[in-house]
Formats: sequence, C-alpha cells, structure tokens
Amino acid sequence: MTETGTGDAQAFYGRWMRLYDLLAHRTPGIAALRRRAVEACRLEPGDTVVEMGCGTGANLPVLRSAVGPEGTVVGIDFTAPVLERARDLTERYDNVHVVRGDATTPPVSEPIDAVLATFVVGMLSDPAGAVEDWSRLVESGGHVVLVNAARSQRWYGPPVNAIFRAITVLSTPPTTKLRYETEPTRRLDERINQAHTALRENADAVAHETHALGVVRLTGGRIG
Repeated sequence: MTETGTGDAQAFYGRWMRLYDLLAHRTPGIAALRRRAVEACRLEPGDTVVEMGCGTGANLPVLRSAVGPEGTVVGIDFTAPVLERARDLTERYDNVHVVRGDATTPPVSEPIDAVLATFVVGMLSDPAGAVEDWSRLVESGGHVVLVNAARSQRWYGPPVNAIFRAITVLSTPPTTKLRYETEPTRRLDERINQAHTALRENADAVAHETHALGVVRLTGGRIG
C-alpha cells in the first residue's frame, strides 16, 4: 500500500497514534475543514458513507451526524492501534462500523452513497487506480471526496512549502533518511495530482477548493 511497505507503515502509524489523534482534533482550522469535507459528500439521512483510511476516527461522528441514526458509516483503516481509538470514539453509535482493511481493496460489497478519503491518497502507490475503484463502489449520483495536503501554488508558497516539507518528512515512514532519491514533497504532489485528476475523469460534476494557505486541497466529484 505504501512505498515503505504495509508492515512498516502499520508500525509507524501505530507508534505515533497519539500524536496523530491530537493533530486530528487540535490543529487550528481542522474542525471547519472536517465539516466542509463532510458537506462535500452531499449526504442525506439514511445514506451509507465509507471513509477510506479513517485513522483515529475524528471524521466518523461528523459523518454519522450527516446520515442520522438511520444511515450507516463505515471507517476503514489498516492499523490496529489507530482503529482501537476510532472504536472508542464511536462506541455509542450502533450504526458506525470500524473495520480493519486496506483502502486499496476495501471490504465493501453493498452499494454506497459516498466515499471520503482525507490525507490518504498520498500514501498509495497507485492513487489513481484507488480513486477509480472507489468511484465504482458509489451508486450513480453519489459522491467521492478527497482532501489532501500538497505544496502551495500561491505567490507566498516558498516559506509555506519549506514548513510543509519538514512536516512531510517527519510524518512519513521511516523518517530516518537525510537524502531521498525522489524529493518527498514532489512525490506527494504527483500522487495527489494523479488522484484528483482521476476523480475529475470519473465524475460528471466536480467542485474544488484550497485551504490552509493553499496547502490543503479538497475535491468533490459526483459520480454519474
């Protein structure tokens, strides 16, 4: 699933689970971004939504609010300690299901109304293929929403991107390299561009926004 291997990635994200959980809840502006991402899913009460790479589950209660008690929310992630935190967060909801699995081969069989993937496709070796697969899972008229971080293209980008590079290196396994064959932020940009392009190609209506000084990109597509 990742360039460093699934086992390495599981160990890394399990080890840093508490920090990721803190960032998911306490980063300035993250709550507003989360609400915007859920709004882009265009959910109705009773809908079924799947979050690919749900992490510690910060988005799941917001998704549950959107589909109501009669809807269904499924969170998928491949890291056991992360999923335990997500289960603790959502245990009071009987219609929120947290499942261990790979976002590139999600254990989903029934038709669904929306897929949400936040800060996930940059870790995938074939992000375009994953987005194409997710689009096939969604019923006609449903939505796929991607939220990701990449280098800012705005005029004040250089200092913002220098900080972004440091965060990328520290937050991506194995974090021990001083030199890279491929600049990590460039590789991240390429994967995110591939994923968002694939969504545009598979959707019949697309909305795109940028946030956080141009670093965060939100693209929502309606699948025809």
